[in-house]
Amino acid sequence: MKKIALLPIDNRPVTYTLLKDIIALNDNIKLDMPERNYLGGLYEAANIKEITNWLIETDDIDYLILSLDTIAYGGLVPSRRMNDGFDEIKSRLDIVRDSILEKKKKNKKLKVYAFSSIMRISNNNAAEEEKPYWADFGKEIYSYSYNLHKARINNENKNIEHNIPPEILKDYLDTRKRNYEINKLYLKWLEKKVIDFLIYSKDDTGAFGLNVEEAFNLKEEIIKRKLNAKVKTGADEIPLALLLRAITENIKIKIKIEYKNKESINLISKYEDISVEECVKSQIETGIKNACITDINPDIIFYVNNFDKIQGDLVFKDNVNNTLNIKLNFDKPCIIADINNANGADWEFVENMVKNKIDKNLYAYSGYNTSANSIGSALAIGICTYIAKKEKSFRECAFKKLLITRLLDDWAYQADIRDYIKEAKDGNYVLALSENSDRFKPYENKIKNFLNTEFKVLYSLPWKRSFEAEFDVIIK
Repeated sequence: MKKIALLPIDNRPVTYTLLKDIIALNDNIKLDMPERNYLGGLYEAANIKEITNWLIETDDIDYLILSLDTIAYGGLVPSRRMNDGFDEIKSRLDIVRDSILEKKKKNKKLKVYAFSSIMRISNNNAAEEEKPYWADFGKEIYSYSYNLHKARINNENKNIEHNIPPEILKDYLDTRKRNYEINKLYLKWLEKKVIDFLIYSKDDTGAFGLNVEEAFNLKEEIIKRKLNAKVKTGADEIPLALLLRAITENIKIKIKIEYKNKESINLISKYEDISVEECVKSQIETGIKNACITDINPDIIFYVNNFDKIQGDLVFKDNVNNTLNIKLNFDKPCIIADINNANGADWEFVENMVKNKIDKNLYAYSGYNTSANSIGSALAIGICTYIAKKEKSFRECAFKKLLITRLLDDWAYQADIRDYIKEAKDGNYVLALSENSDRFKPYENKIKNFLNTEFKVLYSLPWKRSFEAEFDVIIK
């Protein structure tokens, strides 16, 4: 029995429930996480005191996977909003550091994997996940950051023209500097073996920006000090990658990568700064330490439904139709990452897939949010399925629940029904979901036929906005 303790980044379904559902695939793995109500949400930070107590009391484990943002700031969104100073944040991190060192002293085999975000710079005037002034100056701050970094790179005039009030710019830059200094602190943790492996994540990134500059500097320090860490594009899938890394420790897996559009693998997805091919390989190499990417007698096929010329984005109703009449018929276990569109499935691709009965070799599907999210979550689900079947500890009911959830979320909701929810009067998305619940019925029926399984679903919007829906699937 492999025992893993994991501290998520917040309480969203994809960062909490998905982790539990993946582990439920395998009877040989036990996962311990803090109670969901202790974790942060959209408007409230995590209960750091209760989280710290959970961490201190957690014992008898093989792996500890930590969201450092949860401990430092109370979660991913609070990391951009919190006004606590460096010293106050460091003092609570010191308690956690000492607790980990004590655990390692008692258990020499304990491995600690951690991840921390490089503060993003959103290119819009929306303050939902930022400080209030982002509603008026978000695009201005993004432009200032972009042009300042570009000027530094090119040794140009660094007096960037902008219309940002001085007090707002100062607050933003001070917040960035604080988070950057906290991130540099973790390099010392690596040197002192508090952490065995660390990922710095960057999401919503571009070619230039203060976040890109910080990522470059951290990467340089990692190389210089020869530390076991990496800077990686993505965010929500990072804990999945570390969970997969713990599960696949000392297991060699041969993976063949197949792309729908082979000639387009050098293109860059929306919200990312690396090519599709780089993203796929990075996810595999991060999650599976002993991965072997090969065309010769692979254990698993990783199929990427990638875009042809430009990725669609379902948030903006930009649906790229790329795939027709695809029928799954693989002679090896197959994982499908659907990245034809950002923020949801390639509708026709999935429609064609579920017209037939499920292929016995389908081990995972995901088309969630960004390419990194889709690729990382598909990989985690598929590899965990593969290992559970190989170990004869596979739980088919848990697998069906996972697949139903992904199809309802990525295909039914994100690629179709969410458009109706976004039109909610007075922003009452919860009511809109209730009023549009019948729209799920045709999808439910198709999925039931696809899996030959009866189930019912409770739908909800845990953050009371349209972006993330929750699907409580109950198989009959």
